[in-house]
Amino acid sequence: MSSALPSDSPALFDLPPAVPDFSLESAARLRGFWPVAGCDEAGRGPLAGPVVAAAVILDPDNIPEGLNDSKKLTAKAREALFEAIFDTALVSVASSSPGRIDRINILRASLDAMRRAVLGLALPPAMVLADGRDQPPGIPCRAEAVIKGDARSLSIAAASIIAKVTRDRMMAQAATIYPAYGFDGHVGYGTAVHRAAIIDTGPCPLHRMSFRPLREVE
Repeated sequence: MSSALPSDSPALFDLPPAVPDFSLESAARLRGFWPVAGCDEAGRGPLAGPVVAAAVILDPDNIPEGLNDSKKLTAKAREALFEAIFDTALVSVASSSPGRIDRINILRASLDAMRRAVLGLALPPAMVLADGRDQPPGIPCRAEAVIKGDARSLSIAAASIIAKVTRDRMMAQAATIYPAYGFDGHVGYGTAVHRAAIIDTGPCPLHRMSFRPLREVE
């Protein structure tokens, strides 16, 4: 015997589409919310460096081809799309420093960077689609948290690319100032090479001292 789910029942497996699309933005526009900004961050997990957030308002008539979750793209593709997004969309970037992360915790620092990225847009959005489970506080418009948003929304995917490339460039620059840690390779994540460098050299001002591996360093 088989039975059908009621039409208003949630899907058993809420999987994202094969590639992100513009359906969330289009639905918002039909409801009277326009423009729509996508917002995402990069760098919650590393032991060192800032967390970087980006907000992007795409031109629906000029969306760069190939936008996707930044984690699914090669570095070369991210770099090319980074330039294409800046050429065709409204973009704003903000970050929270390692010191701020230590003071207020990584979640709050990430959401605050997202808030500031949205507020920095040249055109105030009527709605913000934010990647993840949490809405950035203090945004003066409607906001919706979108789980796996960088795989669902083209605007969030664009923001993920901007945030990722910006942060990677920042960490490459950090490697020239603190060469002992290899920041240009692991961009601050807790790789074996990075952890060994922390033990050998000790932490630097870019390290997040509130994160457990750093708290254990004497």
